[in-house]
Amino acid sequence: MLPRLFPEWHPQDAIQLTWPSAESDWEPLLERIEASLEALVVAITRYQPVLVVVADDATRQRLDSRFSRLGIHPKQWHLIEAPSDDTWTRDHGPIAIERDGQVVLLDYCFTGWGGKFAAERDNALTAALSSVGIYAAPREAREMVLEGGAIDGDGDGTLLLTEACLLNPNRNPHLTREGIEATLRDDMGIERCLWLTQGYLEGDDTDSHIDTLARFCDAETIAYVRCEDPDDPHFTALAQMESELKAFQRADGEPYRLIPLPLPRACYDPDDGHRLPATYANFLIINGAVLVPTYADAADGVALTALASAFPGRDIIPIDCRTVIRQHGSLHCLTMQLPRGAFFTASTDRTNDSGANDRSANDRSANDKE
Repeated sequence: MLPRLFPEWHPQDAIQLTWPSAESDWEPLLERIEASLEALVVAITRYQPVLVVVADDATRQRLDSRFSRLGIHPKQWHLIEAPSDDTWTRDHGPIAIERDGQVVLLDYCFTGWGGKFAAERDNALTAALSSVGIYAAPREAREMVLEGGAIDGDGDGTLLLTEACLLNPNRNPHLTREGIEATLRDDMGIERCLWLTQGYLEGDDTDSHIDTLARFCDAETIAYVRCEDPDDPHFTALAQMESELKAFQRADGEPYRLIPLPLPRACYDPDDGHRLPATYANFLIINGAVLVPTYADAADGVALTALASAFPGRDIIPIDCRTVIRQHGSLHCLTMQLPRGAFFTASTDRTNDSGANDRSANDRSANDKE
């Protein structure tokens, strides 16, 4: 039997985050990005726990106090110390699959999006967390370079991905398209790859990660970015991407239900004026809710309404990501879901070998709306 890549709507144990430090590129915006992350943690912990990787004991103690003052139940957060380079957990975190009825965490190589940024500590982070027993599932290392934001699966053997990223020679130059598909089949049970050849966002460092452009909402529904302004430089490429999505078929031969998401008005970096990659496709699915990036834009409400139609029965929660996109990512990029069976829980608080404070989350079912 083939393994299976969990869809993001599968019930979750926790959301994993990596907290920024003054040594990262966030240093000039540290206070603002911490405020953004605090809002994110408050929203997530209404539904399920968070696992937060911090740089040092001082940060751990500060967040411990801060989360308490914010009124978060103490069993809803877990702080663990480990070195990191940046905050983009989606791309350096583990990718969970199911094999023979068991959860397995695949640890792919992370090279800072093809060598653009320092990534040695981020690349070692999943192994470090696994070695201290924070995960309940085994970790398996992989040689392939792959970021979580580069793939989006339906849980039934179909994957959305982009040629610009997966076929970029800065990732796996030794692998052909066929070699990549074979690896994904062996690792994740992927039997159908839906390759997008068009679509991009200005200011993006990832070579067009799929999670900035188009996402499965369920096995029959894809939400995607659409540009309606002919004068916008994205207009042609996103229109071509839309045509590709309309041509895609489900495994049963039927077309997908497509839900367009507006492109926010252009956001620019206040320091040097370059355009930032604002997108509503970078939403996060958690137990009982969908968290949606917003940008204080008139299109925010349109995107929230569109995603509410894609996720009936789930709460739709806006999260201000104007600071987050200053470093060219958004909500989904900051986070990685840990599905049921992936995260270690205990009945009492404990201190592990790294000196981290790991708070129990065995009462998460009280906050789980699945």
